[in-house]
Amino acid sequence: MKRFLTKHGILVLSIAAAVMVILSLVTFFSNNTNALTNVVNVIASPFRSLSTTVSTWIDDQLRFASDYDALQEENQDLKEQIAELERQLRQAQADSEENATLRQLLGLRAQRRDFVWESARITERDASNWASTMQLNVGTDYDVAIGDCVITAEGYLVGSITDVGTNWSTCTTVIDTDASFGAEVFRTGEVAVAQGEFSLMGEGRLQLNYLSGEDTVMVGDLIVTSGLGGYYPSDLVIGSVQEVMTGDDGLAQYAVLEPSADLENLQQVFVIKDFTIVE
Repeated sequence: MKRFLTKHGILVLSIAAAVMVILSLVTFFSNNTNALTNVVNVIASPFRSLSTTVSTWIDDQLRFASDYDALQEENQDLKEQIAELERQLRQAQADSEENATLRQLLGLRAQRRDFVWESARITERDASNWASTMQLNVGTDYDVAIGDCVITAEGYLVGSITDVGTNWSTCTTVIDTDASFGAEVFRTGEVAVAQGEFSLMGEGRLQLNYLSGEDTVMVGDLIVTSGLGGYYPSDLVIGSVQEVMTGDDGLAQYAVLEPSADLENLQQVFVIKDFTIVE
């Protein structure tokens, strides 16, 4: 026994000390339940906080995803509503323009009961330094003939029919070099000839020739068709005087005219098929 204790004394003492410590702790914690609870809570508290944080983050993410889907759906609905409103606005603008054209046409019809005309759409344009023509979607099927006048709803002269087919026709505009119309200075009654001029065609203008003398025309004067000869109706507005010039001989005067018809942006015109000649 003595030999055993000498050889294993330290181990026995260590075991005995450990047992005493464990018994002491058991006794302590048995008598101090609150202390054990405190230790457990101290250890568990950070994990509880982490769990709460993670749970809150997950709830926020789920709520965000739900709100995002709702916003996406609402955004799509708003886009569709905007598209529909824009379509309605375009239709309203088109209806307004059509109504304005019809009102102008009714006003012209009331003023010029001698006109028999046909409505036409412009299907093609040839506007260059060499020509100024328009293709229309009416022809002999609508009794349209070469020589017929073409006007706007306001009664502005566009040109005349120079070629015609079954369901189409060509209108040569007032600025084309082949265009020539008997004209009158509205203010004075001075008779002249409105003609297309090569040097002015690219500028969208034409020339008033064969004025009888000096000071017969002024800048701003309105020029209308004279109706002389019965080829075209009278009092169709051709344009207004932009410049008064003197010819190369230093004597003859001529004027540069700006057409009243908006030749570049016209979409609809009216072909005068018949009219009453006013002497």
